[in-house]
Amino acid sequence: MTTTYVLIHGGGDAASSWDLVAKDLRDRGSDVVAVDLPIEDRSAGWSAYADAVVEATGERSDVVVVAHSLGGFTAPLVCTRMPVGLLVLVAAMAPVPGERAIDYWANAGYEEGSDGDEVDVFFHDVPPELAAQAMRAGRDQADTPMYEPWPLDAWPPVATRYLLCRDDRMFPAAVTRRVVRERLGIEPDEIDGGHCPFLSRPRDLASRLTAYRAELPLQG
Repeated sequence: MTTTYVLIHGGGDAASSWDLVAKDLRDRGSDVVAVDLPIEDRSAGWSAYADAVVEATGERSDVVVVAHSLGGFTAPLVCTRMPVGLLVLVAAMAPVPGERAIDYWANAGYEEGSDGDEVDVFFHDVPPELAAQAMRAGRDQADTPMYEPWPLDAWPPVATRYLLCRDDRMFPAAVTRRVVRERLGIEPDEIDGGHCPFLSRPRDLASRLTAYRAELPLQG
């Protein structure tokens, strides 16, 4: 059975950010669905984001959902709407019931926030041409979902892995380790690099994802 990796981007981003990882996964024999969330639609909230992912995935089976950054608010909702064998959070937010994304940094204890311009925070370890391409592909992020309480009563009962980035300037590793332990009750895995490993280390990230899948027999 072919595993399908469903890739969910973060805030202000696009499905194309996953292109390098998607190619590597396909080269390994997997199916890939990278979804453009309706982030520019001011009427769209978390439910609409999850709808977009479910619709794009269709009837595929043996599904691994992978979410980056703000995508951590959408991915668990997806797991309540279709069969998912594994959820992988990559430098992602891990919300608690009723939490608003706008409050996440303060609630989770990222008091200092992130200083610097877009390149310095997100792309400091990304090849310049890829960073420029990613910035051109970036889209306006409507603030509607940022103020919408996360609707689940609890984290869904799906196997979950968290991969943090040791040099992440958006979600510094020292805080993220604690957040993952407290909120998800798991020990995070770690990878070198900054906030966007799908650009700076796509092959390493694809290898991690396929290794996670190999550890877990998924149901069709």
